[in-house]
Amino acid sequence: MPNLAEFLADTAHCHPEQPALRLGTTVTSYAELDRLSAQTATLLRTQGLRDGERVALMLPNVPEFVVLYYGILRAGGIVVPMNPLLKARETEYQLRDSGAVLLAEWHLAPGEGAQGAAAAGVRRLVIEPAAFASLLAGQEPRHEIADTTGDDVAVLLYTSGTTGVPKGAALTHSGLRHNIEVTAVEVQQATPLDVIVGCLPLFHIFGQVCTMNAAVRSGASLTLIPRFDAQTVLDAIARDRATVFQGVPTMYAALLQSPHAADTDVSTLRMCISGGASLPVEVLHGFERRFGCMVLEGFGMSETSPVVTFNHPHRPRKAGSIGTPIRDVEVRLLDDDGQDVTPGGVGELAVRGPNLMKGYWNRSQDTAAAIPDGWLRTGDLALQDEDGYLYIVDRKKDMIIRGGYNIYPREIEEVLHEHPAVALAAVLGVPDGRLGEEVVAAVVLRPGASATTDELQRFVKERVAAYKYPRHVWLVDALPMGPSGKILKREISAPAD
Repeated sequence: MPNLAEFLADTAHCHPEQPALRLGTTVTSYAELDRLSAQTATLLRTQGLRDGERVALMLPNVPEFVVLYYGILRAGGIVVPMNPLLKARETEYQLRDSGAVLLAEWHLAPGEGAQGAAAAGVRRLVIEPAAFASLLAGQEPRHEIADTTGDDVAVLLYTSGTTGVPKGAALTHSGLRHNIEVTAVEVQQATPLDVIVGCLPLFHIFGQVCTMNAAVRSGASLTLIPRFDAQTVLDAIARDRATVFQGVPTMYAALLQSPHAADTDVSTLRMCISGGASLPVEVLHGFERRFGCMVLEGFGMSETSPVVTFNHPHRPRKAGSIGTPIRDVEVRLLDDDGQDVTPGGVGELAVRGPNLMKGYWNRSQDTAAAIPDGWLRTGDLALQDEDGYLYIVDRKKDMIIRGGYNIYPREIEEVLHEHPAVALAAVLGVPDGRLGEEVVAAVVLRPGASATTDELQRFVKERVAAYKYPRHVWLVDALPMGPSGKILKREISAPAD
């Protein structure tokens, strides 16, 4: 039986008293976590959940996320993780597109999820810790784990791919199991003695697989941090004697720049992992000097469950490289005609392996475009050295990575075009020393129309998650275009402040 919920049941059987989750001073053992997830499965089944139905999770990094995640899987459902920062229109879209039958939403959410669920006609389960605990207390644990095949979908994770239109990457039980096994056992070499810091969002594939699932698979303890703050993370490492830290480059930069880093005991750290964007080599070396812990960088994406390559702990680490492919995963570098580039040349990174998604949910044409011949086109340009190590040199697609979050320009452009004064809009990323990239927008107004840049910025801010809206908007008379009328973003330059 390949159901991911097996990982939790097995670990709870072997290490029942081992701390599974820590949130501040609150500790949940593996036996408790398994029981709570089994009670959640009973609750969901009692409320009518059937095999293969989708349940959306819109929670921060709290124990209830983990309980619900494994409870849904145990009951035979499909988990649809959603960013709690999404606005109502974004929530409604993902609920409708996934066909979710229920939205589990954190009680402190600002109301956007509620509005989106109401618009989509989806039931809500408001998760307040004490009330949720009381609700589960009346449920008999469902120890049975739903029978699934390896090809069954376990998680439906929304990503915009290369088109800017949010699509659900259908990740299977077997694909996720492969990456969890590799990440937990071969990369992190985790054991029940480890304490892993969980500050990466669990709704994101990086935090979900490499942090949460890897901890459960190995029996390690997971220290949950609902919102990243450098000093909070440092204090948690010292308090819980953490051994593994995982983060995106902006987190490493923040930890390195923390004024109290030198005063905090982080000597228990044995491994640090970076992903989500390229880690500047200066930050990598600075972090290692300050904290005395090697950083291993890798590459992945939602469609690959997520890990593709890594700087493996048993091989030489090359700073600036995303490493080599993980077990059973193949990569190629292709030119625009789909042919292999010459050795040492730059090409689009293509991936094949057991970790590939089943496809985009109900989007066969998009799936065929992304995986035309069994090889997933990542949209990232890379080169490979003589030792087989890969280096990302650019992005073929226009995706912006701001603070580790993926932002797709077309989505923001569509919102700008909803403003009655906007004729054309181009959204792009510009380098930012703190966040990696920042979102900016160049806008052409309709003839005779008027709008201020502040007005346009507010218009977008009200309609998308807070990390997505452009921090700088400027008005132009025209945008550079090619012969076919396509806007040439590479020729757009943000004006000097």
